[in-house]
Amino acid sequence: MKPTRDPADARTYDEWWLATLGRTVVWARLRVREGGTAEVFDSDGNTLSYDSEDSARAALLDAEYVGYDGLDEDDALARGFSLAELAPPQARDEERLRPLMVRQLAGGHA
Repeated sequence: MKPTRDPADARTYDEWWLATLGRTVVWARLRVREGGTAEVFDSDGNTLSYDSEDSARAALLDAEYVGYDGLDEDDALARGFSLAELAPPQARDEERLRPLMVRQLAGGHA
């Protein structure tokens, strides 16, 4: 899955990151802006600003998030889910996106 491009600016793009706790998946959206700044929309509905995409990624990694685009099926299974059962949340705006940022997965994988 490729980063989502903002139609208003081809140099702005989104990356999805996730953290897991058991069968709970917590999403974060990293938005990289044209000037190299970045912001993270988190599961609490907060938008956190960073001076660079590297510092935003470092903050996500420190919080034990992983990039969704970098996961393969073995990585996903090690975290307790299959890639087939998971996709980044989608909504028209951040108000509707917020309740979709934490997802409880059904069942389990051995």
